[in-house]
Amino acid sequence: MTPLSDLGEFGLIDRLRTTLGDAATGETVLVSIGDDAAAYRVSEDRAHVITTDALVEGVHFDRAFTPLERLGFKAISVNVSDVCAMNARPLVATVALGLPAGIAVEDVEALYAGMRRACAQYGCALVGGDVSAARSLLLSVTVVGEARTDALTLRRTAQIGDIVCVTGDVGAAFAGLKLLLEARERLREDAAFQPDFADFQYVLARQLAPTARLDLVEAFDRAAVRPSAMIDVSDGLASEVHHLARQSEVGFRLYEAALPIDPETRTVADRFEAEAPVLALFGGEDYELLFTMSEKDLERLPRQSLFTPIGRVTAPGEGVLVQTAEGGEIPLEAGGFDHFGAR
Repeated sequence: MTPLSDLGEFGLIDRLRTTLGDAATGETVLVSIGDDAAAYRVSEDRAHVITTDALVEGVHFDRAFTPLERLGFKAISVNVSDVCAMNARPLVATVALGLPAGIAVEDVEALYAGMRRACAQYGCALVGGDVSAARSLLLSVTVVGEARTDALTLRRTAQIGDIVCVTGDVGAAFAGLKLLLEARERLREDAAFQPDFADFQYVLARQLAPTARLDLVEAFDRAAVRPSAMIDVSDGLASEVHHLARQSEVGFRLYEAALPIDPETRTVADRFEAEAPVLALFGGEDYELLFTMSEKDLERLPRQSLFTPIGRVTAPGEGVLVQTAEGGEIPLEAGGFDHFGAR
């Protein structure tokens, strides 16, 4: 038998795609397994996109420091982010809950209050789901979105010469996680410990309740442009760049000095004696959008602090590189969150 750690998340997905064979395709299917979401045709010029993500207690969150209202918001956001990565807008959501013994009705209501707030923010409706007993808390959310078929954006169509851009800033969610994990360890050592997060509200919010970048999708529509390729930053910027490079069969050159890093993230990096660009490249759960676009189309898109150019798409033989602030070039490894790594 093959251990899951031998394949990793994406190796497992490739293996299952082979197992499914023709069952993963169909007459109306436009995009199947392997992108941020699947897509299927609903009319001559319209498509629905569909995605499912699970948040599992002990893997994706710890109830000891995760307010359940924020967890509910995050559960919707991470799925809406996948829909946005296809250049689509969310329509409806469903949620399956696995509830452990001892959880209170008020806890479940707090989860749903967060989901309600997220649905209101993204303009989608939560229309059903399922509830079951479970050994630990589990939220599995499915979101269906919609886009014009000619607006759908995939991972596999980046073009040599395109500019590489990312929304917002990167590394903040990982910085928030590091603070929370540190506080948990301190509390285990001293039950009277009182964490002080007054100076770190931004990075904590980015970890506990990230916002999907629907604003970028709306900006593309207003400017009548479409990125050549796009992916959401869930497992880490370095990991996502490698996904685009592999699926588009191109190379990437990123510029370390251009990486958008919030001052709070830099402060956290200093606190843990880490380099801020390392948090930016290898931290996960930012849920920003990484996209490629021609210079001509990029000029039509008002930036307004919405995104930052951070690199360029290169020939496949050049690989995936980072140009350091000093001007040198080093290979960028595909690091980031690994669901099935050694535990």
